[in-house]
Amino acid sequence: MTTPVNPGSVVAPAPPWALLAELTHACPLHCPYCSNPLELARRSAELSTDEWTDVLRQAGELGVVHTHLSGGEPLLRPDLERIVAAAEAAGIYTQLVTSGTGLDETRLAALTGAGLRSVQLSVQHADPGANDRIAGRPASFAAKERAAALVRRAGVPLGLNVVLHRDNLDAVDAVIELGLAWGADRIELANAQFYGWGLLNRAALLPTRDQLARARETVERRREELAGRIDLVWVVPDYFDGVAKPCMGGWGAVSLTVAPDGTVLPCPAAASLPDLNPPNVRDHRLAWIWQRSPAFDRFRGTDWMTGPCRGCPRQEEDFGGCRCQAFALTGDAARTDPACALSPDHHLVREPADGDRPEAPPYVYRRPGAVPAPAPAPAPTVLTTDGPKGGSG
Repeated sequence: MTTPVNPGSVVAPAPPWALLAELTHACPLHCPYCSNPLELARRSAELSTDEWTDVLRQAGELGVVHTHLSGGEPLLRPDLERIVAAAEAAGIYTQLVTSGTGLDETRLAALTGAGLRSVQLSVQHADPGANDRIAGRPASFAAKERAAALVRRAGVPLGLNVVLHRDNLDAVDAVIELGLAWGADRIELANAQFYGWGLLNRAALLPTRDQLARARETVERRREELAGRIDLVWVVPDYFDGVAKPCMGGWGAVSLTVAPDGTVLPCPAAASLPDLNPPNVRDHRLAWIWQRSPAFDRFRGTDWMTGPCRGCPRQEEDFGGCRCQAFALTGDAARTDPACALSPDHHLVREPADGDRPEAPPYVYRRPGAVPAPAPAPAPTVLTTDGPKGGSG
């Protein structure tokens, strides 16, 4: 169940400044928290070099100034250098988001020669064995270590991205030390988001409140110690604070995602919404998609809001929270994000967050044929002006 498009209620959007270019869904790792859709785009359906070149040219004309070249593993695209060059020609700053697997000195030199500006390396843990176990691939830590050394020798800015969860929150201090040893300029400590593959593995990944509190204290302490030496970014968790986070700075507000097959989304996880009907760059210009497409207008502004979001003083700050999480947990993308303490569905995150943590079940790794049948979403509560009452709508 979703709300209809809200025609005439949204002012013309400001130009986007960021583009997530998902060049391929193919990946050598099998991370249990993978944020890509449950159904991945086939290699045969991926945009061609010329199509990506055109997309990046249009993005530059639209106002985009920064792009993450991501995946999957973008290094699996043999034309990656040409895609980087296209972004450079469009005046767009490029950051390669990579597992490090497959990066060698020759490839890095070709990429920087084409205009690559920075590299963000994914790391699963500071301990090599734990890293490889979480990633589901032997020797992946060694590949990351080699890649980090190559990037630093090349004089390219290096960032680390670490998705935090039950298996590595207690190692945050060690992760920070790893980043210092590898010469990172920035470490993004991103608490896991529980939708898509992450939701399938929630019981294995969800930490305890004590774990989270200790990790937060560690980050605050290290920020003070390392001020001016390294940028530590703490991406707050959804399930524990009772405060919803804005969806990518607001739905269709600052960024857009182009999937490997050319589907354009207001946020990377929006492919999960069943009635969104997202546009494709093979059918529409990027400017039309950003400015006029029903999919991008669906949850812009505040007129679409229902329940406690309508009239809430925080509505211009959190924009109702994450639409994809609302759908994943309630079956209705228009409901208040259950992460918000004011949501009638808050129990859907509070009960797992406050529950006991028995021994974690094994991961369901992201491998072909590994998707179990998803549990049906709870029947959403019907909201009326008198408040919530039970029913399926």
